[in-house]
Amino acid sequence: MIKSIQSIFKIPELRRRLLFTLAIFFVYRIGGHVPTPGINAQALGQFFSQASGTLFGLYDMFVGGSFKKMTIFGLGIMPYISASIILQLLGSVVPYFQKLQKEGEEGRRKITQYTRYGTVVISALQAYGISVFLESITTQEGQSIVLHPGFGFRLLTMLTLCSGTIFIMWLGEQITERGIGNGISLIIFIGIIARLPGGLMNEIRQVLAGTKRPVPELFLVFFLILAVAAVVFITQGRRRVPVQYAKRVIGRKMYGGQSTHIPLSVNSAGVIPIIFASSIMMAPRTVTTFFPNSTLMQTVGELFSPSSILHMLLFGLLIIFFAYFYTAIVINPIDMADNMRKYGGFIPGVRPGRKTAEYIDRVMTRITLPGAIFFALIAVMPLILMRSTNIQFYFGGTSLIIVVGVAIDTLQQIESHLLMRHYDGFLKRGKLRSRR
Repeated sequence: MIKSIQSIFKIPELRRRLLFTLAIFFVYRIGGHVPTPGINAQALGQFFSQASGTLFGLYDMFVGGSFKKMTIFGLGIMPYISASIILQLLGSVVPYFQKLQKEGEEGRRKITQYTRYGTVVISALQAYGISVFLESITTQEGQSIVLHPGFGFRLLTMLTLCSGTIFIMWLGEQITERGIGNGISLIIFIGIIARLPGGLMNEIRQVLAGTKRPVPELFLVFFLILAVAAVVFITQGRRRVPVQYAKRVIGRKMYGGQSTHIPLSVNSAGVIPIIFASSIMMAPRTVTTFFPNSTLMQTVGELFSPSSILHMLLFGLLIIFFAYFYTAIVINPIDMADNMRKYGGFIPGVRPGRKTAEYIDRVMTRITLPGAIFFALIAVMPLILMRSTNIQFYFGGTSLIIVVGVAIDTLQQIESHLLMRHYDGFLKRGKLRSRR
């Protein structure tokens, strides 16, 4: 492992990419501390201290705490993620976008352009809604969050937050082109990781002060290590469907005849099911924050609190549902079967065409279920432990899965750079040891 790390800095291009990525991270974290004009920071902090377990808290997790502070990066990269998901959903139902997805590089460039336009529109609408919302709320002490409400504040907030999102989108694209890994994913990754040192220091201070016992904290560390190992194992899980290509003679050359496989992932939907399920489950508690004096709303808030049995059960079921829903959008068995038949490929023992599509769909249905149940357990388990042991988790199931997934993807890209230049990578050494 030490030799692999040393090899990274021996390659000028890889070293330059890593340093460039770290510089972008530094710029992103600096922007996360520049406040939006016209905001009472003290009153805003009091409001968000009462809004834990709501959509505001979920959104703040993805933007690295910038939303809670209402900085210029308060919207984060989430408008871009929303625009990407909308374009992906349109690609499964609108013929024009389906055609763009099949046009190769030119189609991807067009979809990227539409995604950018959608990011601007969504961020502008969200920024305006946030400005109106901030003007309408006050803390329990009667403090107003906005210092000078009115049209000027709304326009300034729209320009500031929208510009911040566009700048973050540009930073992410620069990481993708000139750095290491998927820039958008790494932006979310660094936002989540940024909260870890503060939470870790807080736990250490409480243990030293005697307010928390060391044994539960050691159990928490053991659980996190075990959960990370399990998430890595399931994330890397693949079901290999064998594919045989028939021999074809074109001119004087013979093509095909080789055997390969289709790697179907156990978790094809990624973290999207957990994000969707979290948004839906936190919506009722978000609504109840607008009615602090209503007994009915407070009762509804208690029913949907993260520590309630109803919340855990519905949360797990929604994750499983959205895992199947989004997998059906991402993977199209009919297109896969048509592409195989076009190039003379077939699955041994399965007739090409409709039977192949049905076979792939049946395999995906079977392997998605254990993956969905596992990630539902990972998402719900911290809530169960907090309810039974009163241990506070700074890393929830959603954060854990995102961090592990992005870390694996980044390591694989570094691995490809090392192997390209005849260096042993991180993963290759592990595979050699396992074979021995």
